[in-house]
Amino acid sequence: MSGMPARLTLAAAVALAVVWTIASGQNAAAPIHFTYRPIDFRLESCETPERHAPETMAGGVAVFDYNNDGYLDIFFTNGADIETLKKSSPRYSNRLFENDGKGNFKDVTAKAGLAGTGYDMGVAIGDYDNDGYEDMFVGGVHGNHLYHNNGDGTFTDVTAKAGLDRPDTQFGPLWSVGGAWVDVNNDGLLDLFVVNYLAWDGHHEPVCEAAPGKRDYCHPKFYKATANQLFLNNGDGTFRDISQESGIRAHPGKGMGAAIADFDLDGLMDIFVTNDKMENSLFHNKGGAKFEEIAFDAGVALTEDGRFISGMGVDARDIDNDGLPDIAFVALDNETFPLFRNLGKRAFADITGSSGMARQSMPMAGYSPTIADFDNDGWKDIFVTRGHVQSLDYASRAQVAQPNTVFRNLGGARFAALTEEAGLTAQPPSRHRGSAVGDLNGDGRLDVVATALAAPAEIWLNDSPGGNHWIEFQLQGTRSNRDGIGARIKVTAGGAVQYNHVSFAAGYASSSAGPTHFGLGSAKSVDLVEIRWPSGVVQELRNVAADARVKVTEPQTAVPANSSAPGSTGR
Repeated sequence: MSGMPARLTLAAAVALAVVWTIASGQNAAAPIHFTYRPIDFRLESCETPERHAPETMAGGVAVFDYNNDGYLDIFFTNGADIETLKKSSPRYSNRLFENDGKGNFKDVTAKAGLAGTGYDMGVAIGDYDNDGYEDMFVGGVHGNHLYHNNGDGTFTDVTAKAGLDRPDTQFGPLWSVGGAWVDVNNDGLLDLFVVNYLAWDGHHEPVCEAAPGKRDYCHPKFYKATANQLFLNNGDGTFRDISQESGIRAHPGKGMGAAIADFDLDGLMDIFVTNDKMENSLFHNKGGAKFEEIAFDAGVALTEDGRFISGMGVDARDIDNDGLPDIAFVALDNETFPLFRNLGKRAFADITGSSGMARQSMPMAGYSPTIADFDNDGWKDIFVTRGHVQSLDYASRAQVAQPNTVFRNLGGARFAALTEEAGLTAQPPSRHRGSAVGDLNGDGRLDVVATALAAPAEIWLNDSPGGNHWIEFQLQGTRSNRDGIGARIKVTAGGAVQYNHVSFAAGYASSSAGPTHFGLGSAKSVDLVEIRWPSGVVQELRNVAADARVKVTEPQTAVPANSSAPGSTGR
């Protein structure tokens, strides 16, 4: 953790400088800054006076390279007619936009066959058949879809063929807000974890009022919990529901987000789920596709004050560079954005207060957090899309519609909130929902795509100053799954060590499926890269040039450190 003490001694000074800049109205360059870029998509959730629950929850987005041209494309999920749950108008179409490599996007939805048919919520990207093309799971209200990437710019709906269309005899029609691809048994095949929200029946919905005679969206307590699902990949294009035998089904919840990481570094991927107004779930992988729920024992079931909060989206990454993946999720105003530091040995500490997150996030309502290094200084920051669950009709616009915020890591998990100074007030406040992150224009800085209810989607191109260096790793598994999901990457550069792992699940209902990104600060090369693949193979690379996307293929056996990184390409 070389370099961390110096950053910590500067933290107070940096925070004071940020506060002084805001108070004095100076236009000093912010350390993280974004510029708005429009895109021709509007999220339509079919809001009605009856205030049906799904109307306020739509909005997943994915950033991924659907055609293997090296550029990250964008996919948006969209709603439908709330009465029929069918896309009765083109305005409800899901949309796929192809990237020209410069951050310009063309609508290719019709050709791709991805317009969809139902009320769609979330998206999860992963190459489940290891053919080299990214496939797509779309979760929705009373209907999910699996789209196979045919490799020619088109997708085929293979939901029935894959065995993912079977009804649940106990909980009835399920409402999925998305999922995560993860190899739970390290057999080289991606399995599917589906996050399910609450039990909803549009014909028998409770009536809740913001004021006499004025309906508004109901509190989650009025709805029953449902179970999440785990589908094991059979390797032949089909999946087997192992929710019961894995132990997942025994713990129903009101899931809003899932983060996958090997929290205890035992070589098996675990799953953390945020729940809405009930305790969270941490499913520890015991091996053999068996899980035990340990959230209370690990200290992540509730916040430190023991309250149920509105757990929304979630991400899990190492924010303090100690080698252990931490957990960040968001909630509504007066609930804070909780931050749990991984202590090792399946234990966490709530550092929401000491990190500065509690005080700064208290008045905010958040939906989708993504942990990533936006200023390339070697410390991971947190971008949060903001907006309330309530409707605009009966609450103040300032409370419901909000700008997005990026929390800059000052070093060692202390954060400063940047909103106006980061350029994020260039667009009117909105009821933001999903978000995905990736380098959309090839400049080495991570950009953000965000959705908002009944409003245009937003692309935030990262133009942060500073000239810091960066490196990205695009892994190709051979014994492991082809995406390398679950691989743990350690980077040593400029005397500092940092860690990340490959996971495409992040935020709310969304998927960030670009290469794994590291900011390097002033370091112009990486001294050592260590990759621990899910198969157990350990691979080392030395003296790797910065400012490049490095493509790495998994070897069949452990590979010692070599003089360079074969197959690397820079942009």
